[in-house]
Amino acid sequence: MFKLFSNLVINQNVLGTVRNISSCNGPLFFRASIPMFAEPLKKKKRLDPQILKAREDRKRKKVEKAIKRLEKVSKTLKPIDEIQLMAALNNEIGNRQRPPIDINNEKLEERIRTLKMWSKYKHDEHIFNLQVLSDLEYSQQRALNELREISEELYQAAIQIDESLLPYTLEGPVETPPIENYESPDGEYTDISKKWD
Repeated sequence: MFKLFSNLVINQNVLGTVRNISSCNGPLFFRASIPMFAEPLKKKKRLDPQILKAREDRKRKKVEKAIKRLEKVSKTLKPIDEIQLMAALNNEIGNRQRPPIDINNEKLEERIRTLKMWSKYKHDEHIFNLQVLSDLEYSQQRALNELREISEELYQAAIQIDESLLPYTLEGPVETPPIENYESPDGEYTDISKKWD
C-alpha cells in the first residue's frame, strides 16, 4: 500500500492547465507545479467619475501645498556655524560689550588730522621707493649698455641668470615600478555635513 502512494501521480485538468502532484522521491516529498500558485484575476471595479476627479484634485492640492512650503523654506538662509554665537557667550553679551565712547569735536578733529598725516607719510614713502627702484633700474641699464660697447662676451655673461642667488633644490621620488598586489583605497568617506531641505 505504501509503495502505491509513493509512486502516485495525480493529474487534474483545471481551466485548461494540467496540475501535477507527485511523491516520487518519497511519501513526504510533495512538489507543486507553478500554475498551482496562481489565483484568478480580480474583477475591476468601475468608479464614479466624480470620485476620480475628487482624488485628482486632492493630489493636485497636496502638490501645490508642498511647492508653497518649499518656496517659504527657500527664502530662509542656511545657518553658518562659524558665525553663530555660542549660547554661553550669548548669555554674557551684556558683560562683554564696551560702553559707548562720547567723542567731542576737538578729539574728532585731532584724529582726522592724524589720519591725514599718516596717509601723506605713507604716500611719500611709496613714491620714494618707486623713485629708488627707477634709479637702480636706470643705472643697471646704463652699466649694461657701456659693458656691451666694451665687450659682447662680458655683456652676455652679465645678463645670464645666477643660479647661486636662488638656492632651490628639489629631491623627490623618481619613477618607481608598481607595487605588486596593491589594492588602491576605494575613496570611501563619511559625510558629516548637515543636510538642509
